[in-house]
Amino acid sequence: MQQPRIWLVEDEQSIADTLVYMLQQEGFQVSVFGRGLPALEAAAHQAPDVAILDVGLPDISGFELCRRLLTRYPALPVLFLTARSDEVDKLLGLEIGADDYIAKPFSPREVCARVRTVLRRLQKFAAPSPVVRVGEFVLDEQAAAISWFGQPLNLTRYEFLLLKTLLHAPGRVFSRQQLMELVWSDAWESLDRTVDTHIKTLRAKLRAVNPEIAPINTHRGMGYSLGRG
Repeated sequence: MQQPRIWLVEDEQSIADTLVYMLQQEGFQVSVFGRGLPALEAAAHQAPDVAILDVGLPDISGFELCRRLLTRYPALPVLFLTARSDEVDKLLGLEIGADDYIAKPFSPREVCARVRTVLRRLQKFAAPSPVVRVGEFVLDEQAAAISWFGQPLNLTRYEFLLLKTLLHAPGRVFSRQQLMELVWSDAWESLDRTVDTHIKTLRAKLRAVNPEIAPINTHRGMGYSLGRG
């Protein structure tokens, strides 16, 4: 079985050395970059299975690096390492498509556990499934595509996974905690506002297709559900 390929973009040598050792002990194949731009150059030729990015890189911010990597590889799992712990920074990282946000100082074993969790979740969502139709929604899981009223929706990865979860159980009320556990890698590190933010952007994209219908329902104090669209 091929070892999962991990890219670590970290300019602090001591942190990089420790993480490389632990990740290799866990059976991962690790490539290390001390800057963001060399990682972008390498991405032109191949993609890792998981990218671990420091936010405070000397040449390009980890957020911008994440955006560029996800533009090329939309399904690439990304974990952020950072000395920042502000909620705004966490939300920014998650909103641009990162899977997790780990604040320094951290346990290298915890980082390895997060990587394994992301890979397991990726394998779960990669399993082929038939086309699902709910009202005017059409979900094609193999193509990772959702259309509404015949119009394809241009969704980010987490918007897709969130709407997919709602489509598999129309009418069911999901709490924020349930949605974080089902869609995001590590619910204990995610924020309630992460779900709210993605619901807001989903609603905006659905409104652009049909402003007369609002299929995502808010249940105050309980969570969200999907109507029949």
